[in-house]
Amino acid sequence: MNKVIWVILLCTLAKTSSGQFYLRGEIRDERGRLLEGVKITLASKGSFPYYSGNGGTFGISTAVTNDTITLVQDGYEILRARIDTRRFQDFVLKMLPTTAHLYNKKLSSFTTNLRSESGGAFSVMGESYSNLVENKFITADLYPETGFALNVDKASYSNIRRFLSNEMLVPTDAVRIEEMLNYFDFTKPGDATVRNEFHCRSQLTTCPWKTGNQLLFLNISAPKLDLEKIPPSNLVFLIDISGSMDKPNRLPLLQSAFKLLADNLRSIDTIAIVTYGGGVGIALQPTSGADKKKIKDVIDSLVASGDTPGAGAIRIAYEMAKKTFIKEGNNRVVLATDGDFNIGQTSEKELEEMIVGYKQTNIYLTCLGVGMGNYKDSKLELLAKKGNGNFAYIDNLQEAQKILVKEFTQTIYAVANNAFLKVSFKPGMIEEYRLIGFDNKKNAAADSSSELEGGEVGSGHSMMAIFEIRPVAKDSLLLHKTLADVSLQYRTPVTDSARRQNFKVLYEPRKINEADSSYRFAAAVAMFGSVLRQSKFFSDKKPEDVFQFASTAVDVTDPRQAEFLSLVEKAFKIYRPVKKKKKR
Repeated sequence: MNKVIWVILLCTLAKTSSGQFYLRGEIRDERGRLLEGVKITLASKGSFPYYSGNGGTFGISTAVTNDTITLVQDGYEILRARIDTRRFQDFVLKMLPTTAHLYNKKLSSFTTNLRSESGGAFSVMGESYSNLVENKFITADLYPETGFALNVDKASYSNIRRFLSNEMLVPTDAVRIEEMLNYFDFTKPGDATVRNEFHCRSQLTTCPWKTGNQLLFLNISAPKLDLEKIPPSNLVFLIDISGSMDKPNRLPLLQSAFKLLADNLRSIDTIAIVTYGGGVGIALQPTSGADKKKIKDVIDSLVASGDTPGAGAIRIAYEMAKKTFIKEGNNRVVLATDGDFNIGQTSEKELEEMIVGYKQTNIYLTCLGVGMGNYKDSKLELLAKKGNGNFAYIDNLQEAQKILVKEFTQTIYAVANNAFLKVSFKPGMIEEYRLIGFDNKKNAAADSSSELEGGEVGSGHSMMAIFEIRPVAKDSLLLHKTLADVSLQYRTPVTDSARRQNFKVLYEPRKINEADSSYRFAAAVAMFGSVLRQSKFFSDKKPEDVFQFASTAVDVTDPRQAEFLSLVEKAFKIYRPVKKKKKR
């Protein structure tokens, strides 16, 4: 009987001592950012994992005063240390080089050893846009190599359309010419077939706005996925239902847009819905894409009210996407908002710090902007680029159908990450060159540590880039020689393996009116964007000059090109209004 009493007593003492100490601590990175979701293990507890919370803090009951702690987080060096569990612990995780470079300021385009002036961002009518530095002419012999990022972003064009449709002047920094070109389809009939490599077509023509200059067109077509073999998707719709969204062109428009997207979902796809407005909520737990009625009923039930805790909602959306993560699948958060975050992390710097931390998760981010008056273009553009994703602006239901139905695979399925093009001009072939569009943010252009940031490219996307060139003295001996070498570099989405493709551009100039219609139309778009941006290289050009040239380049049987011509005509009337005669 005494033995039994001793056994019971020892068990009681052991149980009492098991929670004797409470280890508390905080985990940050080298930049001072609190890290959530860090995996924590203690030697005394074997391989059982604990995780840091939203504020980077943790608390663990333990029975020992001395222990060994191990901290593991993707993108950081593993930290292992002996600790006194009775003391509060402060840990700093060191970034791996691949993580550290993500925090450098990023360039849309670059020229080796060339930097520009500094600046910031500006606001108009309560809307915010990043200040941009227009690319200048560069001496080819001194700086023969340049480059620019590839992406599928096209928000600028539909945003410009919104201003002109409302008979308003377009803010100059709302005009991003590469996104205007991205809006249009430059594919050829053969590009519709499934392929696993990029294609690059080039054409050198005369310049329609500057006699003696030339235009070099680079038409890049992305690999096209086989629709029958597209991997399952894990999508989290993150929908802003705050008070600022309570207008017909905001939440109701997004509800219609997301119902269109739901029609594209398959039974193998998973969809969840997170909302924020006065707080953050999970409106729909992960659901099969086959249950379209349930998905649409939840979307229809959303009502706008409250403030805008956008940063907190983004965290919850990513956590939701992590829980239902599909290995080798398409994992993506789709954020839809006017960008007006007013609770929690609201500045662009704070949002950048937060979103870069999620870039290592292999979860993509698509940003859909809506609204007018307090639309924060600069914030959504930053989130999309730093979050390994893409960015579009929806101004009407037709645009929603274009982005989420007709161009569904381009928007949702990536075929390349960190994609960029390097162009090396051959010595003696040209005097100067200027990349049209791909203008850099002023703060990135001024920072000597900035580097070229590649973009995400969707299935089958076709993009056009244009250089304006000042040629050397005419010499027939240059014909058929190599004008430039083009190197396309990117990483594959699933395997993250590096890929490179090389192309040659021959010196074979032709007159612009003899070139393929797609190049003439691209020139018209670039010309229109440059006039709206009030480019110093187009100071002598007006909207009516664009209209005159565009009229010869537009295919009026193409609805998008016809709409473009009508926008040029609207700009003509807005920027050059007819003066009314005074009554006597």
